[in-house]
Amino acid sequence: MHSSNLEEDTKPLLIPVGGDESHYGIMSIQFNPADLKCKRPFHVEPSNIVSVNDTHRVTDEASAMNKRIHYYSKLTSPSDRALIAPDHVLPAPEEIYVYSPLGTAFKIDGCTDGYGKNSSVVTIFMIWNTMMGTSILSMPWGIKQAGFTTGLCLILLMGSLTLYCCYRVVKSRTMIPLIDTSNWEFPDVCKYYFGSFGQWSSLLFSMVSLVGAMVIYWVLMSNFLFNTGKFIYNYVHDINITDLVPGTNGSNRVICPGTANEDQRVNKSGLLPFVHNTTGFELFEEWWSKSRTVPFYLIVVVLPLLNLKSPSFFAKFNILGTVSVVYLVFLVTLKAAHLGFHLEFNWFTANEFFVPEFRTQFPQLTGVLTLAFFIHNCVITLLKNNKNQENNVRDLSIAYFLVGLTYLYVGLLIFAAFPSPPLSKECIEQNFLDNFPSDDIMSFVARLFLLFQMITVYPLLGYLARVQLLGHVFGNVYPSIFHVLVLNIAIVGLGVTMAIFYPNIGGIIRAKLQVSNLVISGPTTLP
Repeated sequence: MHSSNLEEDTKPLLIPVGGDESHYGIMSIQFNPADLKCKRPFHVEPSNIVSVNDTHRVTDEASAMNKRIHYYSKLTSPSDRALIAPDHVLPAPEEIYVYSPLGTAFKIDGCTDGYGKNSSVVTIFMIWNTMMGTSILSMPWGIKQAGFTTGLCLILLMGSLTLYCCYRVVKSRTMIPLIDTSNWEFPDVCKYYFGSFGQWSSLLFSMVSLVGAMVIYWVLMSNFLFNTGKFIYNYVHDINITDLVPGTNGSNRVICPGTANEDQRVNKSGLLPFVHNTTGFELFEEWWSKSRTVPFYLIVVVLPLLNLKSPSFFAKFNILGTVSVVYLVFLVTLKAAHLGFHLEFNWFTANEFFVPEFRTQFPQLTGVLTLAFFIHNCVITLLKNNKNQENNVRDLSIAYFLVGLTYLYVGLLIFAAFPSPPLSKECIEQNFLDNFPSDDIMSFVARLFLLFQMITVYPLLGYLARVQLLGHVFGNVYPSIFHVLVLNIAIVGLGVTMAIFYPNIGGIIRAKLQVSNLVISGPTTLP
């Protein structure tokens, strides 16, 4: 009986083309350690074979193994790796065949899907595009809070620190001995070192980071939708004065919305002589309010999208992130060329129009930068697709350099070009697009780009939150429409509440990032 089992174990799972099973031994299948990372399901039922007498190239044992693997994969949640088939039961990629409808079987020469498919250039810009988020809009405000020179130093310092933390995350899997960690993510590493507490803590703070990002997105989407609607209304009704706020004159007008908020209700009547239909304008102002109505209008569009089972449709619009950032860089360059530089260097003394080089509010910039450079919870996944794994550290460093350069360029240029005098640097808003009037064409296009981009990215963030929370709690990423709807209503409700009562993205960023991202990225600095 023992001898029979040994003989059964030595039978190959696959019969190569052009021969029969009797000519092959166990050495027919070579297990290259480099191939173990890119194993895939290895059997496709030949249901569309034209020729009935076509030679079967997959043994019955291989077919049965394939069915068992598919069955086991349905017994646990996707995050549970307990029943994942070990690598040694699967053949190497060169022994895998794919049946075509023409009755032939094609041999797979290499791993063509998943692992190792992106060049270094693609990997670098994929990381750059992933990190380039809403923080770029708050960078000039953060530099204003810290001071010009202090802000410059903090961007370089925080970029270097978060790069080192990210490097430690990437290397964390390789530091675990005697275990194949090729398919591990960072929560798996936390579970290895800290047990279930580490895994659930990682999940908790990852959820805080995701939901916090979704809240910021809701505040920004409300802002962009409000200004877009205001621009369209003013253009259609030929309203010349659109912003009752202090600002510069000329074609490149810059405004100070913070000052206007204090006496807008008092001076609002000064705008009415320029409006042909005052009743219609007042009605529009009542039903199109940035904090009272617009956040609710978004629910009609966004909430149904959150309930989709798969967000693959929205992933196709990821290129809009790159287009939006490139357009923002172009807008900043053009505005700075027209406005010129307005700087005055005083280390500790402030005056009416300028801020000192060092300010005690600098921790507010560090909070923004923590989010701006945060990619730690998905960097392992992104680098898995790098064709040249030995270049991971180099590519990650180049990506961080490009991200830091982009933040420096936008933040410093907007701060330096802000017209002081006549306006004070204190007028720089948490979203620097708010410093341009709603009738500014270039700012309108930027808001439109960013609004559409965020409407497509928001369901992706919701999908990630759903996968992480429901997948771990219920073992199913879509247990029922009721579970998904309750989760989405809670997330959307939080976003609407913040957009109404506290629409300050800088403050929201500080509140969430100094807790969640410090917990995720901070421990990686330990040896």
